[in-house]
Amino acid sequence: MKMNGWMILGMMFCANLVAQPVADPPPAAAQKTKAAKKAAPTEKKPVVAEKPIALVPGPATITGDNVNVRGKASFVGEIIARLKKGDSVKVIEQVIREKPKADEPSQWAKIGYPTNSHVWVHATYIDASNKVVLPNRLNVRAGPGENYSIVGLIEKGAPVKEISVKGNWLEIEAPADAYAFVAARYLKQEGPEVAVPPVVSIAPPIAEPQPTTTPVAEPPPVAPPDTNAVAGTPPAEPPGLTPAPEATDAPPPPAEEPLPPRIVSHEGVVKYTVSIQAPTMYALVSPETGRTINYLYTSSTNLDLNFYKGRHIIVTGEEGLDKRWKNTPIITIQRIQVLK
Repeated sequence: MKMNGWMILGMMFCANLVAQPVADPPPAAAQKTKAAKKAAPTEKKPVVAEKPIALVPGPATITGDNVNVRGKASFVGEIIARLKKGDSVKVIEQVIREKPKADEPSQWAKIGYPTNSHVWVHATYIDASNKVVLPNRLNVRAGPGENYSIVGLIEKGAPVKEISVKGNWLEIEAPADAYAFVAARYLKQEGPEVAVPPVVSIAPPIAEPQPTTTPVAEPPPVAPPDTNAVAGTPPAEPPGLTPAPEATDAPPPPAEEPLPPRIVSHEGVVKYTVSIQAPTMYALVSPETGRTINYLYTSSTNLDLNFYKGRHIIVTGEEGLDKRWKNTPIITIQRIQVLK
């Protein structure tokens, strides 16, 4: 009986174990969904195209608050000062970086060094007694060390005004030609037209006449005297000779005045010239016909025509012809107005 009782209890215990539900594994679809969520890449922010900005040398106004002024045209440049909205700066030239880093602007302005900001020079290159520069040229930096940006030069013999000393470096007042950089998008210049310093015309020079030697005509031989001539008859004039005109006191004719320069304005699109033998690298092309209107020329180092490539402009300047390209005139740029 006891044996049968134990057998019955054992069978009931086994039946209870079999009756317990077994947890099913998660569906394969659910596993894939979780894996997909973990492996989903982070979406990159779309890159916003930078609006073209045209700056020229001259005054400009700060349009942002707490705008950083840096020692280089990059975010790696140390911050020299901060400017407020409405502050005035002097633009020296525009700087366009070809390959800026991510989230960095490509358009910068080289400006005059901020007022009340100082520069640093190495003390060994300054005369301790007279406080003048000893080498021919001395770099001035934005901070007390060679790892700081160069923001100007001082010529030999120039006096410096010492502000403070830090180790082997002197803090001095910034020279008049010291410079710094600020992002161009925070600057505004008045007037829709882009003025350019006047440049020299490239109209071909007038060829000077070459000296020539004109042979002097020798008088014809004089005929022997006529023995049959009647006495008292005046001798005949030798043939071929014209009597010289009588001298007069009349003033010489006035010299011709040079023609005034031809100043014109043309509208078109700036493009690269097709021929490598063209007088300039850039041409003004008609947007309707595609015909070249003018070749564009400037000797100004502050005007980068590559910035205007593909843009619709009105250009004003002195027009002339190059002897190699007589069919298409060249315009020496004096002013550019950007239409779009």
